[in-house]
Amino acid sequence: MDIKDLLVKDAMIMDLKATDKQGAIDEMVQKMYDAGRISDVEIYKEGILKREALTSTGLGDGIAMPHAKNSAVKEATVLFAKSKNGVDYEALDGQPSYLFFMIAAPEGANDTHLQALASLSKLLIDPDFVAQLKEANTPEEVQNLFDTAEKAKEAEEKAEEAAENELKDFNRRYIVAVTACPTGIAHTYMAEDALKKKAKEMGVDIKVETNGSEGIKHRLTDEDIARADAVIVAADKKVEMNRFAGKELINRPVSDGIRKPEELINLALSGNAPTFKGDGSETASQSTEESGSVGQNIYKDLMNGVSHMLPFVIGGGIMIALSFMIDQFIGVPSAELANLGNYNQVASWFNQIGQSAFTFMLPVLAGFIASSIADRPGLIGGFAAGFLANQGGAGFLGALIGGFLAGYVIVFLKKVFKGLPKSLDGIKTILFYPFFGLLITGFLMLLVNVPMKAINDGLNGFLSGLGGSNAILLGALLGGMMAVDLGGPINKAAYVFGTATLASTVATGGSIVMAAVMAGGMVPPLAIFVATRLFKSKFEKSQIDAGLTNIVMGLSFVTEGAIPFAAADPIRVIPSFVVGSALTGGLVGAFGIKLLAPHGGIFVVLLLSHPVLYLIFIAIGAIVSGVIYGLVKKPAASAVTE
Repeated sequence: MDIKDLLVKDAMIMDLKATDKQGAIDEMVQKMYDAGRISDVEIYKEGILKREALTSTGLGDGIAMPHAKNSAVKEATVLFAKSKNGVDYEALDGQPSYLFFMIAAPEGANDTHLQALASLSKLLIDPDFVAQLKEANTPEEVQNLFDTAEKAKEAEEKAEEAAENELKDFNRRYIVAVTACPTGIAHTYMAEDALKKKAKEMGVDIKVETNGSEGIKHRLTDEDIARADAVIVAADKKVEMNRFAGKELINRPVSDGIRKPEELINLALSGNAPTFKGDGSETASQSTEESGSVGQNIYKDLMNGVSHMLPFVIGGGIMIALSFMIDQFIGVPSAELANLGNYNQVASWFNQIGQSAFTFMLPVLAGFIASSIADRPGLIGGFAAGFLANQGGAGFLGALIGGFLAGYVIVFLKKVFKGLPKSLDGIKTILFYPFFGLLITGFLMLLVNVPMKAINDGLNGFLSGLGGSNAILLGALLGGMMAVDLGGPINKAAYVFGTATLASTVATGGSIVMAAVMAGGMVPPLAIFVATRLFKSKFEKSQIDAGLTNIVMGLSFVTEGAIPFAAADPIRVIPSFVVGSALTGGLVGAFGIKLLAPHGGIFVVLLLSHPVLYLIFIAIGAIVSGVIYGLVKKPAASAVTE
C-alpha cells in the first residue's frame, strides 16, 4: 500500500476553519466521518483525545499529527488539513500549527498499513517537502507531492541499505539509538528518520531500533551495542535497557528525537553522557527519576498493581457469587444458611475456585506495585508483603503499603550494592536482592501489620454496620467519585475501595459499598443517552448516534463511554454527572442494597440483594444527570434541527 492510497481526496481539508485545538480535532474527525472512513465519531475522537492526553501531537515546526487506532476506523486513512492562519494546537515548540495529518488506523491494521504510515511520518522530517505542502492548493497537488517524495525516499533508503551492507569505516564515530512512542504509529518513525538524517549530515554512523506498532524493527545486536560509542533512547514507553549497561546513554522523550536530533547526537558523543548501570534483569526500563514526576510515578505503580489484581477480583468474585446462586437455586435448609455457597457440592466447587483467586488478590497487588518500582527483583518482596498483610489482618491497605515498601527496599539495595565488582552482577539478582529484599520487607511488614490491622478492623466494622445516614453519605461520596474523572485516578480510587470490601462481605451477602460504586459508574454514559434523546436540538447528529452506544456502555458499567462528551465541555458535563451519580450512590446506600460481584453492570443484576430497586435508582440518577446536562449545554454549531 502506498501513501497516496491513504491520502484520499475526500478526506482533505484545504482550508481548516478552526482556531483552537478542540475545534480542529472536531472538524477533522467530522470530515473523517463524512468521508466514510470511520463509523463512529465519538469512539474515534475518544482515541484521539486519549493520545493527546499523553503528550501533544503538535510536533512543532507547524506540523501536527493526531492519531488513533481503534474499532471505529473502517479503513486506514490519513486526513490532510491545512490552516491559513495557524491553530494553537499546544505544539511542543509553542508555535501555531499549519499542517495537520490525522491518522486513523483500524484495530486489525496489518503491516502494510503500518509501513505506509511509518513512511508518511519520515517524509515530514524534510523541511523542503513541508514547505511545498504549505503552498499546495488542491487535493491533487497534495497527492502528487507525496507520490514524488515517496519514490525519492524509497531510492534513498535502498542506497542506505546498500551502504550498510558494505564494510563499515571503524574510524568513524558510531552510535546506536532506540525510538518508541505509546501508539507506535508516527513519532517512533519520525524520530528514527530525524536521527539518521542528522547523523549523516554530521558524518556519524548510526543504527536506530524502532519499537512501533509493527513490533521491534532493526533490533540492535550485541555486536552493535559493543561497538557503539554511546546510546540514545528517545522513548515515551518502556524499552529494554539492561543491554546498555556500561555504555554512555542519553534518555529523552521521543519528541526530542524529532526536534533535537543534533543536540542528542552531540551530547551522546561529548563524553559527558552518564554511564547507564543495569540491575541484572533482562528487561529493565527507564529509571523512576527519568520517567515522570513523583505523583505520576506513584499513580503508575499503583495502577500496575491494581490492573494485575482486578482479574483475580472479578473472576474470583463472580465465581463466589455463582456459588451463592447455585445454593439458593438447589435449596439450603434454614439451619444451614451460615454455609450458603458451600452447602451443596456443586456450589462448593464454585466457591473453592473463587476463594483460590481471592487468596492471590493481595499478593498480586503488592507484587506488581513492587515490580513497577524495582522491576523483576521487586516481585518476591512484593508477593510476600501482600501475603503477610493478608495473614496479619492488614488487608488491602496493608498490601498496598507493603507493595511500595518492597519496591523501594530493592531500590535501596541497588544503591547499597552498586559498588560491588561487576563480576558479581549476576549473583546480585539471583541471591542478594531476593534474600535481603525478603528479609527487610518481611520484618517491616510485621511492624506495618500492627497499626494497619487496627485500621482495617475498624473499617470492616464500620462497613458491616453501615446503615442510616452513614450508608447514605458513603454511597453518595463514592458514587460521585465515579463520575468526577470517568476512569481517572479518583474514579479508580473509588472502584478499588469498593472491590477491597468484597472479600470481607461475601459471607454477609455482598458489599453495599461495591453496589454504590457500580451504580454511580453506570450513570454518566446513561445520562448521555438521556440528554441526547430529550435535547436533540442541542446535539450534532454524530453525538446523537453516540448516545445510543452509551446506553450499552452504561448498562455494561463502562463509565469511560462518556469521556468524549466530558472532554469537549468539562465545566458543564462533569458537575451534571456527579449530581446524578451521587444521588444514585446515596439511594443504594440508604436502602442497603448489596452486591456480590465487582463488575458486570446489568449482566450481574441477579447477584444484587434488590435488583429491581437497584435499576430504578440508576435510572433516576441517569435522568437527573441527563436533564441537568441538557439544560446547561450550549447548542452545537451543527446541531440537529427538528
